[in-house]
Amino acid sequence: MRETKLQLHYLLFVSIIFIFLCVVPPVKSSEVELEEEQDEYSWLNDEDGQVNMVQSHQSSKRKCQLSDGKWVYDQSYPLYDSSCPYLSAAVTCQKNGRPDSDYEKWRWKPNRCSIPRFDALKFLGKMRRKRIMLVGDSIMRNQWESLVCLVQGVIPTARKRVTYNGPSMAFHAMAFEVSIEFTWAPLLVELNKGAANKRILHLDLIEQNAKYWRGVDVLVFDSAHWWTHSDKTSSWDYYMEGKSLFTNMNPMVAYQKGLTTWAKWVDLNLDPSKTRVIFRSMSPRHNRENGWRCYNQKQPLANFSHQHVPEPLLVLQGVLRKMRFPVYLQDITTISAFRRDGHPSVYRRAMGQEEKQHLREYSSDCSHWCLPGVPDIWNEMLSALL
Repeated sequence: MRETKLQLHYLLFVSIIFIFLCVVPPVKSSEVELEEEQDEYSWLNDEDGQVNMVQSHQSSKRKCQLSDGKWVYDQSYPLYDSSCPYLSAAVTCQKNGRPDSDYEKWRWKPNRCSIPRFDALKFLGKMRRKRIMLVGDSIMRNQWESLVCLVQGVIPTARKRVTYNGPSMAFHAMAFEVSIEFTWAPLLVELNKGAANKRILHLDLIEQNAKYWRGVDVLVFDSAHWWTHSDKTSSWDYYMEGKSLFTNMNPMVAYQKGLTTWAKWVDLNLDPSKTRVIFRSMSPRHNRENGWRCYNQKQPLANFSHQHVPEPLLVLQGVLRKMRFPVYLQDITTISAFRRDGHPSVYRRAMGQEEKQHLREYSSDCSHWCLPGVPDIWNEMLSALL
């Protein structure tokens, strides 16, 4: 009898161990040994949207902080050249006579992970039968041109085209049934003409722009530059909220109100099971004195004397935290701040020999980016997030 009891206890013990091993999965090495980077995709797990994500109700630890890293010179870049037919003349710096080209050969390397090199076929495969739309200002158009040039080289000429619809343009990869779209909405909310041709920025109206965003699978937004324009370069004469008209308002208060209108629209109109939403942070300008002017700059900045978080980014983070909809914040502000060398500067148009003798006399574009260049890295990050 004693032996029978011992046998029963032994069998029970073995059964418990067997059940435990079957039910409890092993710990993945990518989760505990991230620094070793054995798999370049290990930082982005299946439901690990916490990479640079700001969401209401939770604040998760990030396995990898994408904006913490350095620019690495890489001879294998760029991933396309300035002959891409979809580039605007203003960003084709090589065609416009820029004498150096090292600005095309830097890639961003986060400290604790790797961003996969952009693979056009993989990206189109992931996006098959989907629409991705980039919404914002001319710098978002800059990014759209980069993304189109990154994918178009693997598509036969007869299987790609561009169409236009109001403020939107779309690149179609027909074999994959993919459309990569850009929609002009630099303020997100509505800017309309009022009495006496006065321009009125409606802080609580958005449908005029938002009607183009419906039915899109992936939406990428940006909005900051136009909100920070000075009085002389402002695109409106009055602010309007409800029936109240304002001639003056703190720009960041106005930005917060406009973003809140956008956030409410997203919360009410989009389904997170059908639509991914990413908000790309503000692209930095390099038009200050003391080494920040972008003319004739040929190297990224090595470091900053102090880290500065721009006020528009703080406002954006505050709005996103209050949302129910999970919005992914793609922070390109920090990494791009190093790249004073990446702007068109005076090479935003082709110049004759006489003009080339007096380059310093021309104004520099230190806001947009040469292509190939910095926005290609933004799109590598975007592809990884998707």
